[in-house]
Amino acid sequence: MARTKSSARWLREHFADEYVRRAQAEGYRSRAVYKLLEIHEKDRLLGPGGTVVDLGAAPGGWSQLAARLVGRKGCVIALDLLPMEPLAGVEFIQGDFRETAVLDQLLAALAGRPVDLVLSDLAPNTSGIKAVDQPRGLYLAELALDFAGRCLRPGGDFLVKAFQGEGFDAFLQALRAAFVTVVPRKPRASRARSAEQYLLARNYRG
Repeated sequence: MARTKSSARWLREHFADEYVRRAQAEGYRSRAVYKLLEIHEKDRLLGPGGTVVDLGAAPGGWSQLAARLVGRKGCVIALDLLPMEPLAGVEFIQGDFRETAVLDQLLAALAGRPVDLVLSDLAPNTSGIKAVDQPRGLYLAELALDFAGRCLRPGGDFLVKAFQGEGFDAFLQALRAAFVTVVPRKPRASRARSAEQYLLARNYRG
């Protein structure tokens, strides 16, 4: 099957992308790792011995970086609807985060261990229609916030992908009610045409 012009353009951009080249050279699974790395270098999110939950983890770049930074005494639990190749120091759960049974499995894996950091790079399958995709994405962010409220230790942090649009202000207000500080982050590794941004919520009130 012949490639469309848009897919051919994406392939050219992908392989010319400096972050794709860096990820290949440095042994990371995806260019997305540099989004988290940039935020970590600015905000110091990850430290030795930390417990991290990575939602929307596949193919595993964020989990890979988290496992390296928390070390052997740390704990990283990753979840995604898609399969993910095993990673040293990472426990992976495959399933739909929207399903109660999958959430229960994630909580069981934590076994009551307080979490230092919840990462959410969750995104819906896109239709290309903003009025449809944005609410779907925000719903996933809301589910991630609900999960963070159930498992974070007091003082813990939450980094979540969010797209502005209907319901965004209410979501931001909910974050500010639950955390001491909330700041936007737009890493350089985010593609220029992407509307994504991240919200970093720090010091969970408990």
